[in-house]
Amino acid sequence: PLLTFGFYLDPELSSVLICRNYKGDVDMAEIDHFLPLLMTEEEEGVTCPIMMHGNVHFLWIKHTNLYLVATTNKNSNASLVYAFLYKLVEVFTEYFTELEEESIQDNFVVVYELLDELMDFGFPQTTDSKILQEYITQEGAKLEVAKTKVPTTVTNAVSWRSEGIKYKKNEVFIDVIESINLLVNANGSVMSSDIVGTVKLKTMLSGMPELRLGLNDRALFALTGRDKGKTVSMEDVKFHQCVRLSRFESDRTISFIPPDGESELMSYRINTHVKPLIWIESVIEKFSHSRVEIMVKAKGQFKKQSVANNVEVRVPVPSDADSPKFKTSTGHAKYVPEKNLAVWTIKSFPGGKEFLMRASFGLPSVENDEMEGKPPITVNFEIPYFTVSGIQVRYMKIIEKSGYQALPWVRYITQSGDYQLRSNF
Repeated sequence: PLLTFGFYLDPELSSVLICRNYKGDVDMAEIDHFLPLLMTEEEEGVTCPIMMHGNVHFLWIKHTNLYLVATTNKNSNASLVYAFLYKLVEVFTEYFTELEEESIQDNFVVVYELLDELMDFGFPQTTDSKILQEYITQEGAKLEVAKTKVPTTVTNAVSWRSEGIKYKKNEVFIDVIESINLLVNANGSVMSSDIVGTVKLKTMLSGMPELRLGLNDRALFALTGRDKGKTVSMEDVKFHQCVRLSRFESDRTISFIPPDGESELMSYRINTHVKPLIWIESVIEKFSHSRVEIMVKAKGQFKKQSVANNVEVRVPVPSDADSPKFKTSTGHAKYVPEKNLAVWTIKSFPGGKEFLMRASFGLPSVENDEMEGKPPITVNFEIPYFTVSGIQVRYMKIIEKSGYQALPWVRYITQSGDYQLRSNF
């Protein structure tokens, strides 16, 4: 595909900043049709991530004041194209801190170098910024022209990890982070709920180690005929490129040579009924359109040994409210008028505890006849050393030819995702 960067702040002055034609099967002038098509769609209110001019398709994303556009005249894999465009944003942000028009203009040489390494003849190639930084430096004027030796990582089967890495102390830190998405209706019934999890690594290991991660995966236990203890059924599992997918598909073993430093090893979803970890009850009273009083009760419905940190309960209030007064049994509350919210913050919320907040607001003497929506109460929180799904790291084996000993460390965190409780406000 043809890859193009464009600047969009003023459509009449917008221009192509950088253009790279990888295969030569799309006319370079085709990109000139992109912005007129986009402006037409925006005027009609039907903006689409894929647009067509003749037999040429434009697949695009927007980042800050730039459009990143890929063009193709074939039936290309759209998911691959978008994954590549977002990877471009990640790589250029690593190089230039901020990806915007000015950073592209100031680094034309480096950008062209990166485009040539990131993709070859329309196929993604080396997309790991750590590996790219081994042989493409940010100082474009100082690039060694005579340097002909290709870094071994580029031709390696393991393109995400360099050779010769050494650490005095070999360690692996594993973070299992689960986000709860929850929607509760005004009657207190859970309408929808699921868990989105990620397993993140911080690897500080010498050499080229092979790691094997064991989870209490229900499918694995079914394969081996063992079903002892609590198991978890994971859906929509997505892995980092380092994981051997054929091995996972055959026997559910998560085997891989890890990238150095921080990386996201895998993500998953668990579609299950989730009991609300923090339950919210609310009551609102209006008095002759002169004032409104709100009472909110929050209860921790998780085990008593656990503590939720930095709990934030966001309560919607009428847009014409003023003169806020708060009383809380713990934490502190404040009025955020630009968002029409009362925000109640509790630094430490033990399981099984209940807390109250009362708020009073003045209202204009004239009744507001405008129909307002009823936005839900939202809750943000984080509970360390706890996973709501019960997922566990059963083992982490570290195998390296030198035979050194390495320590794996595991941490569990549950946090709020899209956590909403509708009210009768």
